[in-house]
Amino acid sequence: MARKVRIARFAPMISLHPFRPRLLDELAGYDRARLGRDVSAGLTVGIVALPLAMAFAIASGLKPSAGIYTAIVAGFLISALGGSKVQIGGPAGAFIVVVYSILDRYGLANLIVSTMLAGVLLFAMGLLRLGGLVRYMPVAIVLGFTNGIAVLIALSQLRDFFGLHIDHLPGTLVAQIEVLAANWNTFNPYSIALGAAGLAGLLIWPRPVSHGRVVDTGSVHKLALRLASRLPSPIIALLTLTLAAHWLKLPVETIGTRFGGIPTVLPQFDWPGLSFDAARHLVIPTITIALLGAVESLLCARVADSLIEGRRHDPNQELMAQGIANFVSPLFGGMPATGTIARTVTNIRSGAASPVSGIVHAITLLVVLLAAAPLAGYVPLAALSAILLFVAWNMGEWQEFIRLLRYKPTYRIVFLGTFGLTVLVDLTAAVEVGLVLSCVFFIYRISTLTRVEAIRLPVADSAAGLCAYKLYGVLFFGAVTKIEAIGDELPEGLRAVILDAGQLISIDSTGLEAIKGLHDTLLKRAARLFVCGLHDQPRSLFDRSGFAEAMGPGTVARDLDEALALARA
Repeated sequence: MARKVRIARFAPMISLHPFRPRLLDELAGYDRARLGRDVSAGLTVGIVALPLAMAFAIASGLKPSAGIYTAIVAGFLISALGGSKVQIGGPAGAFIVVVYSILDRYGLANLIVSTMLAGVLLFAMGLLRLGGLVRYMPVAIVLGFTNGIAVLIALSQLRDFFGLHIDHLPGTLVAQIEVLAANWNTFNPYSIALGAAGLAGLLIWPRPVSHGRVVDTGSVHKLALRLASRLPSPIIALLTLTLAAHWLKLPVETIGTRFGGIPTVLPQFDWPGLSFDAARHLVIPTITIALLGAVESLLCARVADSLIEGRRHDPNQELMAQGIANFVSPLFGGMPATGTIARTVTNIRSGAASPVSGIVHAITLLVVLLAAAPLAGYVPLAALSAILLFVAWNMGEWQEFIRLLRYKPTYRIVFLGTFGLTVLVDLTAAVEVGLVLSCVFFIYRISTLTRVEAIRLPVADSAAGLCAYKLYGVLFFGAVTKIEAIGDELPEGLRAVILDAGQLISIDSTGLEAIKGLHDTLLKRAARLFVCGLHDQPRSLFDRSGFAEAMGPGTVARDLDEALALARA
């Protein structure tokens, strides 16, 4: 019987999150109108995802097909099994730096194993209901590593943008700058021209029509321009620059010349060799991929929640779907995947009504892969670098550097520290140090809210050797010195000390030990300790620890008046 009681008490602590994709709820009452909206949004997002998927894979040091396979496989699984209504999954710009670094240090085989292990870790996080904890990531850390990643993405694209003859670009910032500086004289003016034209087009393409400047053309031309302006700017840039490079026979590097094109076959299943010895050497890459995937996907889901109406996303279900996607994607030649803000926002603005739009997006990419993959070999790498430079610019929250002057030094230290470590070291170290600094500063701030103030007692009580102190805030390990200071300043002839805990919100075991130390000090001086005004949490800890009983009867009072009466007696 005792064993059953223990199991029953422990069971709620390990309750698992049920696996229920959001798609099941959204299909209830699904009609033709919603299907039409989802198909339209899915086709649009699929077109947008094509150049981004290739660009992200190439920038990560992989073949462009890896990005497309990831967008198809992971994009389908994240939409079909996730906890968000409209989130689109696939390769993300935030992974470029991480994947390139792992690939450079550990090799492709270990990148595959790390991604699969990260998938297992993500699924376990969701199953154990840890999705809500990711929301507690301080905004200074998120903005710091986001801006840092944007800088690294931009730097990694300078080789293709300028057409530099560099066989291999190192994975660290300083080494990249050294290699770029040493080969700057190998630039290709045609690549620069294509890249600059692509950037200019990405910045200004939708504006002439959307701002109503086209007024001198006929109605047919105006209609054509308005319809064209609705096409995603990356697609327009990719098509126009590819046609220009091909027709003008510009001597620039393309996907075909570097990678030999893209296969026109379905992704092939390939089970990698997994071993415990390999896994234990990949702890850091695994944690890095899992942590970044969790943060990116849940931040993206929160952005999506703010743009739509209805029930919010389920973070635990989303993590489980991300885990499955990251475990399966490498088996088909893919790379790490997560929620993508740009494609998710495009999906919402295109009228998506359910996760079906994400499934349509994956099917669209599959059809494009089978039907138009040979054409991808003509795409200039300078065009893809322009798209990624545009992505990096939009990814960064550059105004935060200007706003730093408005914030406290602690925020600046965490933000700049995370940014600097992301750029100079790696993302894992940046997040770890950022979290440690945030915790330290939080402990300091909370400790400043904890106060111990002397209470002025009647002259008769003071003359009789009584003194009292009022406790404010939270008495925890970061503020125990304020209790210890009472024991160091006790006057001669003291008979009793009263602690008024009426304004004490909470206390931890270290704070209780500090009060016990004060109690022991008083006993050595033949004095007594009285405590009054305890709230539920401090009173519970006093009782459960046995300290209330150890203090003796009549030492815990309701308020200060009762405590004074007990002390006088």
